[in-house]
Amino acid sequence: MSTIIEHFKTLTQIPHCSKEADKLLGFLVDFAKEKRYAVEVDEVKNIYIHKGSSKLCLQAHYDMVCMGKAPRIETYIEEGWMKAKDSSLGADNGMAIAMMMQLMEEGQELEFLLTSDEEIGLIGANEVAFDLKADYMLNLDSEDEAEVYIGCAGGADITAFKQDSYVEGKGDCYEVAVRGLPGGHSGVDIDKGIPSAIKVLGEYLYEHNITQLASIYAGERRNSIPANAVAIVRSESALRNSGDVKVRKLKEAPLILKEGQKVIEMIHRFKHGVRAQNEELGIPDVSINLAIITADEKGGLGIESSARAMDMESLDVLTQKTMVFFEGYGFTVSVEDKYPAWKPEVSEFTELVDDEMKKIFGKSKLMAIHAGLECGVIGEKYPQLKLASIGPTIRYPHSTREMVKLDSVKKTFKVLQKVIDRI
Repeated sequence: MSTIIEHFKTLTQIPHCSKEADKLLGFLVDFAKEKRYAVEVDEVKNIYIHKGSSKLCLQAHYDMVCMGKAPRIETYIEEGWMKAKDSSLGADNGMAIAMMMQLMEEGQELEFLLTSDEEIGLIGANEVAFDLKADYMLNLDSEDEAEVYIGCAGGADITAFKQDSYVEGKGDCYEVAVRGLPGGHSGVDIDKGIPSAIKVLGEYLYEHNITQLASIYAGERRNSIPANAVAIVRSESALRNSGDVKVRKLKEAPLILKEGQKVIEMIHRFKHGVRAQNEELGIPDVSINLAIITADEKGGLGIESSARAMDMESLDVLTQKTMVFFEGYGFTVSVEDKYPAWKPEVSEFTELVDDEMKKIFGKSKLMAIHAGLECGVIGEKYPQLKLASIGPTIRYPHSTREMVKLDSVKKTFKVLQKVIDRI
């Protein structure tokens, strides 16, 4: 157990934000070769590590969502949880990589598939084309102990852009800001009542009849619930602090966006969050995250949002409705990084994993998750594979509150070892 944690601490000191993970790629390739594994790296920087003839492939992604001070990560332990000071931790999915490193230390004959840039649209998984030999794949990207995941949401990123122009404004200038909200994962945390900084800011501006928007910079990542949002506005009536909204009067007299009032109305009308609940699975069925809104110095307005649904028909409907909504405000809309849902399926493999989970934790549940696991994409590419997903308990991924339960890591690794022995 302590070796896994030491491996993880090593990983935290190697920068591996999405699109900026080359140093970690090099480290992992060298580590695997040193342990006498064969290694292949493809054009999109997926890593395939293997030894012997194994029926089991372990899979995880090696990039992380960098929030706060990340990639500068300083870990500490508090009441059995590992956390990071003022940054995301990267336990999603670094703890899985640490477990894999431990198995390589042991010389286990296994296949390991480490994918790139999962956090920005399953980019690596979409391009995987290695000659995998295994019959079974165990994904290690789930975030609740004593649960075996057999299905996940599909998703799509919906982006919008329009060119506005600047005109003269009236009244005093104010910075209106919402900063330091909790944030969280736009899938698994979307139903937890976490406020969106964009919606909080938008409602304040709408309720105070603000029509003069000079600029806006809101949100951090497409797959994170917005924690920060700042707008510069002009108003002929005085503005004051209200709840999470902090107001600061400025001396400037900036130009304002010609259609700024429409932007504020759009934020007000956008239905961020859970759109439908899956009563059978006890998780959201359809949701959307209004992730980022920005205005550049030339008046270009950009919007980024992430849609999720537990089946592709519902995802297509949500995507179409969202596109029509943004088009109604004059935006040009596109869909990026669409990935499939993984339809829940019970197999002899999921039952085997479930059985070993019960032995270690005393309980287990077959579950689906309202987030994008790479199983959906990989399952389409390798239809012969039987798939399941497990992982230690991680809370608030994609935020500076991210934490991992250390006892859960220990027990989950034991489950992993038992599955390997049985396969």
